[in-house]
Amino acid sequence: MEIEGRIAIVTGAARGIGRATGVALAQAGARSVALVDVKAHELAEAADLVTDAGAEALPLEADVANLDSLRAVFAEVVSRYECLDILHNNAGIGEGPPEWPEITPERSMAVVDVNLRGVILGTHLALPIMQRGNGGAIVQTASGSAFMPLPPQAVYAATKAGVVHFTRSCIPLQETHGVRVNCVCPGLVNTDMPQEGGVDGVAPWLRTAWESANLLQPEDIAEAVLSLVRDDSKAGEVLEVDNPA
Repeated sequence: MEIEGRIAIVTGAARGIGRATGVALAQAGARSVALVDVKAHELAEAADLVTDAGAEALPLEADVANLDSLRAVFAEVVSRYECLDILHNNAGIGEGPPEWPEITPERSMAVVDVNLRGVILGTHLALPIMQRGNGGAIVQTASGSAFMPLPPQAVYAATKAGVVHFTRSCIPLQETHGVRVNCVCPGLVNTDMPQEGGVDGVAPWLRTAWESANLLQPEDIAEAVLSLVRDDSKAGEVLEVDNPA
């Protein structure tokens, strides 16, 4: 899919990977990027960056885990543009502190709701809109932790594994709906989320790997997202983006 002139939605867009993807879509010629997040102040800053990069920015404060809230996002986009071409289901949260199993049941369910429920709901709402148009491309943000045991973040890892398998199960949508669903699985990315996982910065269980790794940048993941949007041969692709050696 050519990105020039397209209408896009990016969730978790106030910072990190979502913000970088919004800017990258604008730089690639997208007509409009709807930026979705619960962080209103940072969302406004992201919108300014998208506008500076050449696209119309539509900041929308919403909770991806809340169906009514997310429905309002898609309704606003359709009301304005009558179509949707690209969706990046990127919103996600981590567990700690404290980590599993000291994490509260309420926080566990919040992780499930944002990381997995939000992805499923976003995909569900996008499909009929894209099908009525000329099809579309959906990219989910999963994680390298989907493929390995991660005891301190057991719930987080489970949600990301769920995103991977949900993506693979959506392969038939290319034929039935004209919609390609893919996902990216980043390694360690230099964003705020890992650094919010500890009392004094990075969580102790992650600190050694964090300090020794060549960290990916959000722009690296945004580039991978755009590559999946552009490549019409990709459906059900699980693209791992590893940290450089």
